[in-house]
Amino acid sequence: MSHSPLAVKGLSAAYQKKAVLDNVSFEVEEGKLMGIIGPNGAGKSTLIKTILGLIPRLSGEVTVFGKPYSVQRKLIGYVPQRESVDWDFPTNALDVVLMGRYGRLGWFRRPGAEDKRIAMECLAKVGMADYASRQISQLSGGQQQRVFLARALAQDARLYLMDEPFAGVDAATEKAIITLLQELKKQGKTVIVVHHDLATVKEYFDSVLLLNVTLQAYGPTDAAFTAANLHRTYGGRLGFLERLGHDVPLPAESR
Repeated sequence: MSHSPLAVKGLSAAYQKKAVLDNVSFEVEEGKLMGIIGPNGAGKSTLIKTILGLIPRLSGEVTVFGKPYSVQRKLIGYVPQRESVDWDFPTNALDVVLMGRYGRLGWFRRPGAEDKRIAMECLAKVGMADYASRQISQLSGGQQQRVFLARALAQDARLYLMDEPFAGVDAATEKAIITLLQELKKQGKTVIVVHHDLATVKEYFDSVLLLNVTLQAYGPTDAAFTAANLHRTYGGRLGFLERLGHDVPLPAESR
């Protein structure tokens, strides 16, 4: 029996007694690119972190390919928000990517020549091979983000969770990231992306989940990414962006 890459049932989480996620349930199909969208403070990052066990859940369960997350950790690649990382940590780009291999090595085995070859290959895939020995603190924001994607690639996961990978990157990096996501999809991998730019949702994602503390809508992008669902999710914070056509509303901050 095949299990979905990720099944979330009745997931709830709170910060200081304030509900941030309330009874969220969904299942993700294998080999798809899925976007998670919603206003600031809607619980998008919290959802990713609660799935990964980085934030304790109040209730609900998470299964990865039919088993609890705790026993399936090696199957998951995670790209956190860039702002949440200490970029002054004294390490170079190659070493950051090699960290992605530790799940496969176990903590006590040192990366070997094969691991370094794979790490270099992953840096090359994101256009960063020439920066392998550069300190991460000396890289631009877009370059740092590419290194983080290379680290996730080095894990060779089956399910990827990415928290705002497109935030604050230049156009070339955005193009590199979406090319990479399409490549992962071609390999049958499943990718879940917290995303803020509504103008690219239809172009980038097979399915979309609209979140505002509770699940507002979820399904194939064509069916779920509608004006009515966006109004429900974003409330009064909507303007209209005509270049999208079909009068699809956008939050004012995305225009």
